[in-house]
Amino acid sequence: MNKTIDISLLLDQYRNEVELKKQLSSQSGIPVKDIVQFKIVKRSIDARKKDIKINLRVTIYTTTPEEPIPYNTKFKKIRLQKEAVIIGFGPAGIFAAIELLKHGIKPIVFERGKDVRARRRDLAAIIKAQTVNPESNYCFGEGGAGTYSDGKLYTRSTKRGDVEEILNLFVEHGANADILVDAHPHIGTNKLPQIIVAMRERIIEAGGEVHFNSKMTDIFYSNNRLEGIEINNEKKITCDNLILATGHSARDIFTLLHDRKIAIESKSFAMGVRVEHPQELIDRMQYHGRVSDDILPPAAYRIVKQVNGRGVYSFCMCPGGIIAPCATNAGEIVTNGWSPSRRNNPFANSGIVVPVEEKDIHQFGFSGPLGGMKYQQYVEQLAFKIADNDTTTKIGQIAPAQRLKDFVKQRNSNSLPLNSYKAGTKESRLDIELPRPIASRLIKGFELFGQSMRNYLSDDAIIVGVESRTSSPVRIPRDKITLEHTSLRGLYPCAEGAGYAGGIVSAAIDGMKCASAIAAKFDA
Repeated sequence: MNKTIDISLLLDQYRNEVELKKQLSSQSGIPVKDIVQFKIVKRSIDARKKDIKINLRVTIYTTTPEEPIPYNTKFKKIRLQKEAVIIGFGPAGIFAAIELLKHGIKPIVFERGKDVRARRRDLAAIIKAQTVNPESNYCFGEGGAGTYSDGKLYTRSTKRGDVEEILNLFVEHGANADILVDAHPHIGTNKLPQIIVAMRERIIEAGGEVHFNSKMTDIFYSNNRLEGIEINNEKKITCDNLILATGHSARDIFTLLHDRKIAIESKSFAMGVRVEHPQELIDRMQYHGRVSDDILPPAAYRIVKQVNGRGVYSFCMCPGGIIAPCATNAGEIVTNGWSPSRRNNPFANSGIVVPVEEKDIHQFGFSGPLGGMKYQQYVEQLAFKIADNDTTTKIGQIAPAQRLKDFVKQRNSNSLPLNSYKAGTKESRLDIELPRPIASRLIKGFELFGQSMRNYLSDDAIIVGVESRTSSPVRIPRDKITLEHTSLRGLYPCAEGAGYAGGIVSAAIDGMKCASAIAAKFDA
């Protein structure tokens, strides 16, 4: 017999297995002597009050349970002349390829960047040589932006079946099974690359193709129907079905679609800065004076305040993490954050951003479907300039920075605290240099954060600019039923770059949805 219960335990009860069994017995009505085994199904931490609790869903067994059958994805034999092209090999492209193979459809993937191992050299060059390879960086290459920028598996998706399938597929290819249990699963930048490699090898073994250093440079159609694409300005590929999963930073793709008169739309997005604190300070704020240990992970926070009718909120919080240089072109500064699997770095960072509205963009002379993208690029180039990078050669990845307290007080920082941004920081007046709609709301938002979170406005806190790639500034419209582009049959705009996802899990889900839509068309 087995019984599944939900239970909340104090930390000392959770740490002590004897006491844990007593609590399980009391809650379930099963005598302690009859509990042969128990399995934690879900786990989360409730630190809202001083008495921190661990919330669990536990299955209790009174007889020895059978060993669970490992998750094992089954692929069908590829059917003759059944294939689809995928542009981009991030989460959406990877999981779209897996889903196509489940239906016996051959995926042919073209990825502009390098394989996951070769990418490392280009990431190192961003810091050491201060140069950015526009085709291989934190955003472009095998695994997409998530591979080297954290591997968070949070999602707001309410379709738990879809989420569980994504998590199980990660475990099947080498991820720790804890991601099936934790409320906020996280793989870690140090572990995700080998998992991505395992997925790619599985796709190829099953009959798929994956081509690196292969950038889509043109798209062809007639009578509102897709006919093919061009790779690297030379190779023409005929295709009837194309999943476009290029990510939120593929500005050349947005421009290409616009130039080819394929409809795209301006979309709302957010911009701001990265804020970083000592991790121990965040631990003590969130854990009521405690610091993280073998039970309590390095603490995170999520916060939002309203300022003049717009939210100011945390984004992609990275406990025990690092601020990384994530520009995709020379002459730009873009920051993001990531954490290793153990989250054991001494700093905690988070994006703090505000929504960008059409009127903000218009103030700087930008408009139309690409207006938001051009404004985004303008702010990134501004960050490059104010940090005194070389505007002639466009070499440099030094980021403008300011002590958080000085930013709020609108004054100079005469020095900067130790921080995790390895490409270098330059003391700057971000309170003055950032566009006013962003800076003024951030200043007030940080003041409100300090009222809610004691010591948040610490002397040791730093802001680094700019956090600009929160989501795509463009949406590529698609039919809600068929998922095809609204005016170009055979084109499937997908995931973050098309404006339909945000994060690894939601992008993976959207990739599988687009692949399923193609399969349904083949089966019709």
